[in-house]
Amino acid sequence: MEAESSPAPLAMEVETSTPAPQQQPPLHRNPLAIVNIVMIGIGAVAGPLILRSYFVHGGSRKWLSSFLQTSGWPLLLPHLIFRRRKDCCSPLFLLPPWLLAVSAALGVGIGLSDFLYAYGLADLPVSTSSILISTQLVFTAFFALVVVRQRFTSFSINAVVLLTVGAAMLGMNGAGSDRPEGVSRAAYYVGFAMTIGSAATYGLVLPLMELSQARLAVAGRSAGSYSLVLEMQVVIGIGATAFCIIGMIVNKDFQAIPREAQEFGLGQVGYYSLLVGAAIVFQFFFLGIIGAIFYGSALLAGVIMTLLISVTEVFAVIFFHEHFNGTKGVALGLSLWGFVSYFYGEIQTNAKQSDIPPITEHFAV
Repeated sequence: MEAESSPAPLAMEVETSTPAPQQQPPLHRNPLAIVNIVMIGIGAVAGPLILRSYFVHGGSRKWLSSFLQTSGWPLLLPHLIFRRRKDCCSPLFLLPPWLLAVSAALGVGIGLSDFLYAYGLADLPVSTSSILISTQLVFTAFFALVVVRQRFTSFSINAVVLLTVGAAMLGMNGAGSDRPEGVSRAAYYVGFAMTIGSAATYGLVLPLMELSQARLAVAGRSAGSYSLVLEMQVVIGIGATAFCIIGMIVNKDFQAIPREAQEFGLGQVGYYSLLVGAAIVFQFFFLGIIGAIFYGSALLAGVIMTLLISVTEVFAVIFFHEHFNGTKGVALGLSLWGFVSYFYGEIQTNAKQSDIPPITEHFAV
């Protein structure tokens, strides 16, 4: 195939020697895709609740709480070790060096996003934080357009507008009854800004993950097999964890952990159990996200996260007795309306354009 005279940034036409990527079955007929979506559900709902519980019962280390969101990557090592034992000559990582470096850099971006999220959640109710995080769909949509040339419809644009309006409503109403006891007006708005910053950072990272997977597929590496995607998640986790550990060292979090455990409201056993549980459920979340991108797209991953907001809201009210006012209700309704709008548009688009080639045909290493 001839190259275009003026190729778009970050994209090149595939050479004729590039192997055709494997077509993925529809999501509802793909068991692995469903498993990844379930993992997103576990992490997206349980993760914020556990992390907020840490702050509610006396925890205060923001770098530690961001570390918990990324430190579960060793759970994936048995897969890599088992594969290596089957083939003693196989290296631990089969990813090309360039993608190892890119994955580590993406990990740093996720580490930054996790810190901003933890900082915001320390001063915001879970219900407010969750609605604000849903705005990552807006940033994901924008960066997906720039990075991977995501196709948009009137339905997806409508979803972006609805989510933006919902976040703006929370911002105008936020310093009222929604503000937790003991949190100043300034601290509340700093947390508000930090959470939006986390959403923006993560909205950029998701399309970059999709782009990396697309380039891996056209490189002929097992057509971008899911095993290599797990490798990406391990390297991303290492990069994010290293970033957070540096912050913990500078902030002297390691020295503070034993003292914080002794003073924790749920006791020392409850403290360490909470830390371990947070690391596990957030690893479920990130593994599910990268799987959703592999079987769908970055925008799909963002939409699933938005859908789960309502579940998180319900549990936040039950466990933390958070005040759920009319503004939050309207913002939540707009978020769910945005989700339905996007998903309906995707169904209509897929029905009309089922013969459009996948994104991997647009990229070459």
